[in-house]
Amino acid sequence: MKAINREILRLAIPSILANITVPIVGMVDIAVSGHLSGAAAASIGGISIGSMLFDLLYWNFAFLRAGTGGLTAQAFGRGDPAACARTFFRGIGLSLILALMVLAIQIPFTKLAFLVIDCTPEVKELALQYYYIRVWAAPATLSLMTFRGWFIGMQDTVSSMWTDLVVNGMNIISSIVLALGIGPWDGFGFKGVAYGTLVAQYSGLIFATCAVLVKYRKKVFAGMTAKDAVDSLGGDGLKGFFSMNADLFLRSLGFIGIYIGFTIISAKFGDLMLASSAIMMKILMIFSFFTDGFAYAGQALTGKFIGAEDYSSMRGGVKAVFNWSMGVAVLFIGIYWALGVPLLRLMTSDADVVQACRQFLPWLIAMPPLGCAAFTWDGIYEGATASRPIRDAMLAAALFFFLSWFGGKAILDGSSPVNYQAAAIHVLLGAYFIHLLVRTLWLSVCYRKSIPGASPNSGWERPE
Repeated sequence: MKAINREILRLAIPSILANITVPIVGMVDIAVSGHLSGAAAASIGGISIGSMLFDLLYWNFAFLRAGTGGLTAQAFGRGDPAACARTFFRGIGLSLILALMVLAIQIPFTKLAFLVIDCTPEVKELALQYYYIRVWAAPATLSLMTFRGWFIGMQDTVSSMWTDLVVNGMNIISSIVLALGIGPWDGFGFKGVAYGTLVAQYSGLIFATCAVLVKYRKKVFAGMTAKDAVDSLGGDGLKGFFSMNADLFLRSLGFIGIYIGFTIISAKFGDLMLASSAIMMKILMIFSFFTDGFAYAGQALTGKFIGAEDYSSMRGGVKAVFNWSMGVAVLFIGIYWALGVPLLRLMTSDADVVQACRQFLPWLIAMPPLGCAAFTWDGIYEGATASRPIRDAMLAAALFFFLSWFGGKAILDGSSPVNYQAAAIHVLLGAYFIHLLVRTLWLSVCYRKSIPGASPNSGWERPE
């Protein structure tokens, strides 16, 4: 068990170190917007809605990371570098095709989106400014999903870490400089936040490409020709790639429905509640970026052990990964209890927004145990390429999220609370909590039936 714990930490720590910078990027974007001249709530709302538009697009394509990672890990476990290379080329080819689609539909997409997004004209104008600049990072953003998944599958979370650090570090620096200026230059203002993201994404793509060439040109891609790369985009392997990723795509739609629904619903209760819910979600996601490190470790190890048909080690790895993930949950319960208000003040200097957020802090303490379990299960199922259960779990969770919201709102409408807007956000956060509960229970129940070798008596044992 000590050996598997060392392996988990070897895989998880680089991802955690990289993920620590992810919420910082979001905080910096909101903090920069909150300190620009003008209305802080409108600027924060513009970032929130603008980011939501990209989430609406890009989370559809999360299978580029998840699917690539699982297939690569299993090929790595089998000792099949040619299959690792083919998976890489399939992922990159698909990423570029999807990026061209994103660029082609940018105008009709925003027009359609704002038919259902209810926000003030000022927030809408800022969100569109942000979107039409950042959208040109699509080729880099989608390709980086494949790079990250491939690195994880190759048990190389260090390269994934450095890629993320380059992206997130450049995002922080360039967003601050391009928005607020430097020296005598006043910067681009609000637009500078979007330009900063654009610069960061292409910086990360350049770095990731160099990392693959330096570390894997001989070990994985030796002997492969341009024709081999093109041929990898067809054949039976591509059919299997799309079959699994179709399930992951539907799973992404369920997650998007929850996240977008959360933002759209909160926007209906004014700029103050929109800004408050956006900040709460950013703070809430901090713990997920820590537990994601162990989820990625679970994905890498589960895929590797299944590829090698070492199911006893796979079961031990799953248990150990969950032990670490629950440790993260306990840690963040303490952090949110002790540092909730300082985190709010770090996000914005607007006293009204801070005061509005304070009443929602108990939800931060309740979320980590279920969140850590749900995210860890996702990684394990992705490593096993068991895509149907995580698809079904997410779609069921989305259903319960909306049922909880509409049911809670009906009760709220009948009770006429003193502060209706704040009570509505409490109901919304409760619906998000229920979605985590559904995901966790569903995947826990399906584990022994859906993951090869999960049960010692399943007949999956590795032959001696």
